[in-house]
Amino acid sequence: MGDIEYKDSASIRRNRVRELRENRLMTQAQLARKARVALRTIHSVEKGMNCRMDTKRKILLALGMRFEDKDYVFPPSELSGDSTLSHTPQHS
Repeated sequence: MGDIEYKDSASIRRNRVRELRENRLMTQAQLARKARVALRTIHSVEKGMNCRMDTKRKILLALGMRFEDKDYVFPPSELSGDSTLSHTPQHS
């Protein structure tokens, strides 16, 4: 289960994974295989659950995007204006 961080409802946020996947005519299963993550991970991420940075990187690459596009696909929580969201420092 290590790919998804289950905290509380505050960890649910919008992202563009489903939109980008559908634009590429991919199923969730195809994206999961290409990203080398579990199907349930793709399902949870598309529902807005938070995930580790490595999982985001795998999904981005599987969608044919660069890691630098992460803020487009996974908008930072600071944009939501909700200061209750937990923030984990990101290290390169």
